[in-house]
Amino acid sequence: QLQLVESGGGLVQPGGSLRLSCVASGLIFSAYGMNWVRQAPGKGLEWVSSISGSGGTTTYADSVKGRFTISRDNAENTLYLQMNSLKPEDTAVYYCAKNPWRSSINRGQGTQVTVSS
Repeated sequence: QLQLVESGGGLVQPGGSLRLSCVASGLIFSAYGMNWVRQAPGKGLEWVSSISGSGGTTTYADSVKGRFTISRDNAENTLYLQMNSLKPEDTAVYYCAKNPWRSSINRGQGTQVTVSS
């Protein structure tokens, strides 16, 4: 059974940084591309970033390109999202997810990120 557990969220000032982690179990982690998606208050799910199973290919939404970095450690079954230069509009619940990421059974419980002064 797939289990994804996110951590690392919190309250940070604009311009600050956070590193999110997601520990996966119940799957052969290295065989799957993974994603980070987010949901801001009152809005729908938004795809943020993806990484291939090997970690060799990454893609980003335009809204986070140059500020966020996705990575993975397949030996530790862990997905990361390094978030720098955070903006108030980055405030959201962040989820790690395998494809198809829109399906809730493929997402974790999420971690809250709040960017505010």
